[in-house]
Amino acid sequence: MVIFVDFIIENGGSNDSVGDQINIGIITVSDRAYKGEYLDEGGPKVIEFFSEIMDSEWTTYSIIIPDEKHKIEEAIIHLTDVFNCSLVVTTGGTGPAKRDVTPDATIAVGEKELPGFGELMRAVSLKYVPTAILSRQTGVIRGNSLIINLPGQPRAIRETIDEVFLAIPYCIDLIDGPYIETKKDAIKPFRPKNAQR
Repeated sequence: MVIFVDFIIENGGSNDSVGDQINIGIITVSDRAYKGEYLDEGGPKVIEFFSEIMDSEWTTYSIIIPDEKHKIEEAIIHLTDVFNCSLVVTTGGTGPAKRDVTPDATIAVGEKELPGFGELMRAVSLKYVPTAILSRQTGVIRGNSLIINLPGQPRAIRETIDEVFLAIPYCIDLIDGPYIETKKDAIKPFRPKNAQR
């Protein structure tokens, strides 16, 4: 196992929330961002989303890694098994190019696949670009953690995470993770009435 030292840690949420605290991992997968050839906008866009919608207290652990399958696998495992992240979000590396291996790494470390996440993201993206059918995003469960692949483009990240997050809190409930509470005026995830606090 590789020891990671490059995680950036941020916190947010309200200590008055009825929700539980949650650790969230964010992995930007990009050769060019890793080399410093351009500024990562994907990871910050995900943090911006959580800052806007989360009422529960949260801590994010963010890292930029190259498009290498074993490094993606190691980062996911570190976030789930060491940092106890109940949710891990990746951005980038989901297309058909040879170096796009994020979904492959995600499936390799997962115990159960949830293809509905990718199906919904492709359906949303198809409203904007016909090339959305080239995307291979998916979701998996590893232990008590949910891992989902988002697109790499900041605009596409926000278009898709707004939609898929509606199912995420209840999914995390079902895998015995923390109870996530969102700001009522920001987003309203679905939970059956008997699963609400």
